Amino acid sequence: LGALPALPEPDASRLMAAFAIKPGDPLYADRIIEREIELRVALGESGYPFANIEEPELLIDHARNEGDLTLGVQPGGKYVFGEIVSSEPRFLSGRHLGRIARFDPGDGFQKSLETDLRRAVIATGLVSSVTVTPRETRAPEGDQPGEVALDVGFERAPLRTIAGAIGYGTEDGLKLETRWEHRNLFPPEGALRLRTILGTREALASIGVRRNNFRGRDQVLSVDVFASDITTQAVDSRGFGTRATFEKVSNLLFQKPLSWQIGGELLYTDERNRTVKIAPGGPLPRRSFLIGGLFGSVTLDGSDDLLDPTSGYRATLYLAPEASRSQGAESFYLRTQGDASYYQSVGTTVLAGRVRVATIQGADADDIAPSRRLYAGGGASVRGFGFQGVGPRDAFGNPIGGASLVEFALEARVDTPLFDGALEVVPFIDAGSVRRGSTPGFDEFRVGAGIGIRYKTTFGPIRVDVATPVNPTPFDSPVVVYVS
Repeated sequence: LGALPALPEPDASRLMAAFAIKPGDPLYADRIIEREIELRVALGESGYPFANIEEPELLIDHARNEGDLTLGVQPGGKYVFGEIVSSEPRFLSGRHLGRIARFDPGDGFQKSLETDLRRAVIATGLVSSVTVTPRETRAPEGDQPGEVALDVGFERAPLRTIAGAIGYGTEDGLKLETRWEHRNLFPPEGALRLRTILGTREALASIGVRRNNFRGRDQVLSVDVFASDITTQAVDSRGFGTRATFEKVSNLLFQKPLSWQIGGELLYTDERNRTVKIAPGGPLPRRSFLIGGLFGSVTLDGSDDLLDPTSGYRATLYLAPEASRSQGAESFYLRTQGDASYYQSVGTTVLAGRVRVATIQGADADDIAPSRRLYAGGGASVRGFGFQGVGPRDAFGNPIGGASLVEFALEARVDTPLFDGALEVVPFIDAGSVRRGSTPGFDEFRVGAGIGIRYKTTFGPIRVDVATPVNPTPFDSPVVVYVS
């Protein structure tokens, strides 16, 4: 094994154990190749970035049924990490790359950490290819390790993105969302985002800035300014505001068991419950609200896939203390919401369940702006009912929202051989309840059931759900269709 036995302890013993072929062991070619790979990994993880392993040589003595194995190993010296050097410091600086690395200067070299840095640079979405090359900056002396810099080279990827989504519901109308983004307008990783929503019931325009890997790996700082005009079954609202968020995010390359978010929001809104009347022909006067608040959430993710989980669970707890002022009166309340989902594969079918419980404590529902109350119903809530169509209504049949909510959902995602397996059939049943009081309960519990399809395309899934209310009110349609 060349110079391997002469290395200082404990490296020599650890690396010899990684090779794990001893005199008297059977000579299997596959095992020799497997242990050679393990030795390469162990050398890289033990601080030897320039180790070289020659091709194994076998000398067979057929008379004795024995053989001698020679594997030339030149460890090449032990090293620690030094600086990170970017090939384009004005685009992605070495200092910024150092923030997203999982090591500090002076830490022992590990090949896995070098590979992790390469993956993290790819995950920024700003580059199409990356090379990371160790370069000696100080040679080892005696028992003192040397130092290597990491030279990071890359090719830029297209930096501008146009994205869109379209949806339609028989109760909700048409909705078109577009987004334009420049992902590195303010290097490093400073993005500008423009977003619009145009729909039957909603219009929104927003401009935002976002800094990825802010002060650390997978940490995101974002600030958005927006204006909206919303007309749903329950709310007629016009307003504008700003929102700032700092979060630790999960992504496709690094799905995290724990992620979190904190932030604040300030908004002005002029609104009313949509068509509530206090006299024939007389609509309820509009009320202006100035609302400010903080919010935070924590998510535990034990699922096997970020986008299409087939097993495991997710759970999120959201807290948001808010203060509201309207017509000289002030209200203080706490919004709390818990979400949990569970996924289980049964053959080629995935069973998925979801539960949501939410409450607003500290203020009566009438003192809370209609747009900040709790509602249920719609394609992302209780299917079979219109958007915000589950819960208390006024004398004219208009939803008025509440201060507590409970939702349940269960569906089966059944694979089919149609379109080369791109088509799924999804039977489902949803249920939910909204109460005016702040204690969640099952008053006026509504249930919807139906069936949907999911068609997986190269640009994203197409979803069509057809649902019906099991226990409708006089205000609900017999069939509701959702397309997105």
